[in-house]
Amino acid sequence: MGNSSRKEEGEEEEEGGKDGEEEEIKVKKKEEEVEDELPLGVEELFESGDPVLDLSYRKFKRLPSRVCELMHLEKLYLCGNSLRTLPDSISQLQGLRILALDFNKMEDVPPAVCQLTNLTRLYLGSNRLMSLPPELSNLQSLRCLWMESNYFQRFPRELYDLPHLKSLQIGDNRLKTLPPDLWRMEALRGLWLYGNRFETFPKVLLRMEGLEILDLDRNKITEFPSLKRLHALRLFSYDHNPVESPPKVSDEVLVVGEGAAEFLEAREARNERRRKAAEKEAEELALAGEEPVIHGILKNSSSNSKQAANESVVTIDDVEVKEDDPLAKDEEEGEEEGDVELPVTEYDGAELEYDEEGVEYETEELICEGEGFEYEGDELEYERAQMDYEYEELEDTGRQDEGA
Repeated sequence: MGNSSRKEEGEEEEEGGKDGEEEEIKVKKKEEEVEDELPLGVEELFESGDPVLDLSYRKFKRLPSRVCELMHLEKLYLCGNSLRTLPDSISQLQGLRILALDFNKMEDVPPAVCQLTNLTRLYLGSNRLMSLPPELSNLQSLRCLWMESNYFQRFPRELYDLPHLKSLQIGDNRLKTLPPDLWRMEALRGLWLYGNRFETFPKVLLRMEGLEILDLDRNKITEFPSLKRLHALRLFSYDHNPVESPPKVSDEVLVVGEGAAEFLEAREARNERRRKAAEKEAEELALAGEEPVIHGILKNSSSNSKQAANESVVTIDDVEVKEDDPLAKDEEEGEEEGDVELPVTEYDGAELEYDEEGVEYETEELICEGEGFEYEGDELEYERAQMDYEYEELEDTGRQDEGA
């Protein structure tokens, strides 16, 4: 009797377990059916044939399977959902050039993303990333990578294998140092390191002479070295660091931070004094009957000037064509046909022509919000067309959108 009763109890438990599994399967199926129910208007987006698909802030927990069938897609925005990964089938979208995955719940870069070899921009900000996979090196066309507001404690060396990367946004992480061989990233033009944990200025940055934008806001740096050796630098931001004055920079550099406004005013006043002194010297030489040299250009007599102007037409052939990408295109179009020595002439505003016939521009701007300035940088913009970002603060790392 005892054995039979235990057998019956075991059979009941087994049946109960099966019932529980079946119930769990049913719940999962219901959840999948709910997730497959597309929000209002999304179905029309799928059928539009538009190469840009914006599914931001749709509360997706997983990517709708229909997305992976849209082979014509070039730009896919999936920001502000609850995605933890992406299906392997997304690797079929080989036409993708822009993929935005920020403000999700990803702890790792989805493997399928590393197979999208035509990507030029990848946005991974405000997730839960601590590292990058080695397979990221497959993205040889990548020019812009934004991964701010994550949990990086060390600079990811996997980025060294991206030879065309020009814009790197790694602000609001937990970096304390930079690797001494960071200079190997010679293509970098914009580097954002704000909101990290630097206590001293990383000396390796002084070797990165191609940098045009450097942002070190909100760190703990007490002293900056001279940055005059960074000849390409055009914008340096050091706000909210415990320093009283900006570092020495070239006259072309716009600086943002404590004491920067006074520094810029003094520099402008100095340049104005030099300009007036040069004009006064030119007037004195003219009165003395000598031919003045102004800004390195010898003024010709009026007759020679007119003759030279009639004989020369100045055109600009090396026009930089910008892509729909955060930094300027590397190749320059057109070569000079022959070396023609042009006579030096006085510019009177009427003889120069800018030949831009046949050149189409797709320009994009980076607006760096500082203290009353705007900086238009090549290819350094986060394209947010048709997207309304609602920036959220990520605990211990988030950088709130100050513009919101």
